[in-house]
Amino acid sequence: MISFVTLARSALLPALLATASLTAPAFVAPAAAAVNTQEPGAFVDTLADEGFAVLRTGSRAAARSQFQSLLTQHFAVDQIGDRLIRRWRPKITPAQYASYKAAFPNFIIGTYADRLFDYARADLKLVRTVPQGTSAAVMTQVTKPGSSPINAVWTVDRVGGGYKVTNLTVAGINLAVTQAADFDAYIQRNGFDKLVAFMKSRG
Repeated sequence: MISFVTLARSALLPALLATASLTAPAFVAPAAAAVNTQEPGAFVDTLADEGFAVLRTGSRAAARSQFQSLLTQHFAVDQIGDRLIRRWRPKITPAQYASYKAAFPNFIIGTYADRLFDYARADLKLVRTVPQGTSAAVMTQVTKPGSSPINAVWTVDRVGGGYKVTNLTVAGINLAVTQAADFDAYIQRNGFDKLVAFMKSRG
């Protein structure tokens, strides 16, 4: 089974995606106007503010409708997707690659969107930021009422005029590395086209 599906059942990953991937409903200003992309810590912190605010409105339709645009704005989607299939990139055709890239954002939406509202009361606390050249590691704690805090490290890179999320490390688990390994295993068992078909079925 694909790790995105497995991890989506945990108490933390949906909360993190909620803070990073959702914007306000249509009747308020779009998230792009409120998210500070110029400083790594402020970037993650303001994404959290925007994400939790919309979750607490209870507007599933508005949140879902904005999910894909926020992924495009605040995640390095192409970079993340390429990293997950780095091993297979030289072996697939341009058409297979295009199908994978087209399926990737909707796969994320289909896997997580309806689960995010279970974490409307979660809270993200900014701990510290460690600069790494044009990148930074933003260390946070995510707490759901009645649960212990879990450490989460956001890797953000400067892309164009601002920062974008390129990876998450949750409770010591590097999600990109884990997901790439699961994609590798799935492709080895079923082939690349079956992976894309699975992703489309989730989207």
